[in-house]
Amino acid sequence: MLGRMLAILLVVLVAVPARALTPKETLELLNLLDDRQRNSGDWKGQFFLEQKEKDKNDIVYDGVYYRRDADDKLMILFLRPKSERGKGYLRIDKNLWFYDARVGKWERRTERERIGGTDSNRQDFDESRLAIEYRGKHTGDQKLGRYQAYVLELEAKKGVDVAYPRLRLWVDQKSKNMLKRQDFAASGKLLRSSYYPKWRKVFSPSKKTEVWYPEEIRIFDEIERANRTTVVIRTVDLRALPANIFTKAWLESQSR
Repeated sequence: MLGRMLAILLVVLVAVPARALTPKETLELLNLLDDRQRNSGDWKGQFFLEQKEKDKNDIVYDGVYYRRDADDKLMILFLRPKSERGKGYLRIDKNLWFYDARVGKWERRTERERIGGTDSNRQDFDESRLAIEYRGKHTGDQKLGRYQAYVLELEAKKGVDVAYPRLRLWVDQKSKNMLKRQDFAASGKLLRSSYYPKWRKVFSPSKKTEVWYPEEIRIFDEIERANRTTVVIRTVDLRALPANIFTKAWLESQSR
């Protein structure tokens, strides 16, 4: 509760008048958000994941995630605690699979899968595909703390499998980094609110330019209001990965 109160105190919204972005400008902004976070080669990141729930012990993980954006491949592998080591997720051919190293079993999961039982989802670790998966509209400008932000309303395109059919984004007008994101059900019910207080950039040898990533994501469950998750990306390495890494066999080998 204290964390949520601090977040509310730190994030105060004050509407201000501004010229609306045209549909073309809105699409260009979504493409920019995607492109800044996309690498043309591979991606390896070390992460810390913490889940706090009312009347429950905190869940804390250390892990590593791998991406190959050109092929839409993703792997999330837990390293600590020891009881969770070797468990992980693999997305191949647009299917998300979970591997339980304790029993050596694979299970298919949905886009709404709570990673490790936390409030984080696949898209918190994956490349950004906002312009590909959603149609956006600029609904105004707002003051978010000390930042002036564009406010965008997004709706999923027909036939696209996403965790949340509707989004609301706050994008810093100066840096073009996302500051806040809200995820909604198709009914309009608010499910999650996420804040992005820190962004970093790293040079990509394959892309020949810098790539941005959120160093920290604070996720608040809007259904179970006492629950929250913190994702910290500790390091990012954009060098090429082994060719065979995005396979079930490779992930299974990490628990042996």
